[in-house]
Amino acid sequence: MKTLVIGASPNPLRYSHKAIKRLREYDHEVVAIGKRETQIEDVDVIKGTPPLDDVHTVTLYVGPQNQDEYLDYIISLQPERIIFNPGTYNDTLEEMATEAGIECVEDCTLIMLSTDSY
Repeated sequence: MKTLVIGASPNPLRYSHKAIKRLREYDHEVVAIGKRETQIEDVDVIKGTPPLDDVHTVTLYVGPQNQDEYLDYIISLQPERIIFNPGTYNDTLEEMATEAGIECVEDCTLIMLSTDSY
């Protein structure tokens, strides 16, 4: 199950960084998009909106004020679900996703993984 992390940070104190590490610990395939190209564990962090196939879950770590450039991109990926981590909820994206048949979840990826609800 491939997960796209949007808002990936090389800072180990950031939740996006922790989520990438935890997703890999649980053997999830991870693609990460951030403001700069870097690497977290064995995951390359890339910039922009690259074409991707078979994305099951998009998990957001950017606030709604910084999501505009990703809205159409996320919908175009046709993921099964979008996880709005705390502080990332965007009603515009939720409306777009719902219309496209994409499940929206307001939760925390880290907690979902630790409670086996991911």
